[in-house]
Amino acid sequence: MIRTENLTKIFRTEEIETTALNQVSIEINEGEFVAIMGPSGCGKSTLLNILGLLDNPSGGNYFLLGKDVSGYSERQRSQLRKNNIGFVFQSFNLIDELTIHENVELPLLYQGVSSSQRRERVLEVLEQFNLVPRKNHFPQQLSGGQQQRVAVARAVISKPRLILADEPTGNLDSTHGDEVMNSLTELNENGTTIVMVTHSPTYAEYSRRLIHLFDGSIVTEDVTGKKLV
Repeated sequence: MIRTENLTKIFRTEEIETTALNQVSIEINEGEFVAIMGPSGCGKSTLLNILGLLDNPSGGNYFLLGKDVSGYSERQRSQLRKNNIGFVFQSFNLIDELTIHENVELPLLYQGVSSSQRRERVLEVLEQFNLVPRKNHFPQQLSGGQQQRVAVARAVISKPRLILADEPTGNLDSTHGDEVMNSLTELNENGTTIVMVTHSPTYAEYSRRLIHLFDGSIVTEDVTGKKLV
């Protein structure tokens, strides 16, 4: 599903040049659950942004679903994202003025799905994440764990083949963090490919493979003992 060859990302200003990614080559198969770890500033989020087509690399190649997307325009990247990729962020990124139902529904609006189909699909996903009783609440009326489950529900509403999660448990206590990780594990067991950035060795163990980054380079790759829900 994902393959990178010597992926490089350099950020330049008038005074300084910073190499965020240095010759990164990885391969992630469909249906895998991969965790990426490393110290702050090592390039984890930069790599995730490129994998999610939110940014282009400075050099190297990125193949997604068999296509070299390294030089895609923003319009091409947007179209591919919309149909194939869901995102989960540490800060939830929910819209405070919208209800839980409306937040989860948003990706389907962008895709032009009919109102009846949207309503049916949203209720199905809210039920999957035990959020139906909260559907008319607003984000600030929910706990952090519930908000992150809403964010995961929104990420999967359009049935993406790939979910990219950037520190999805970073703002949660252990109980709520476990809830979110169990949700991601269940999605993976149902066939969704997941790539997750995390600082937590405990949550990295939910993955099947662990990639360690340091100074923009891969230093190790390990197979993990995946936890069960």
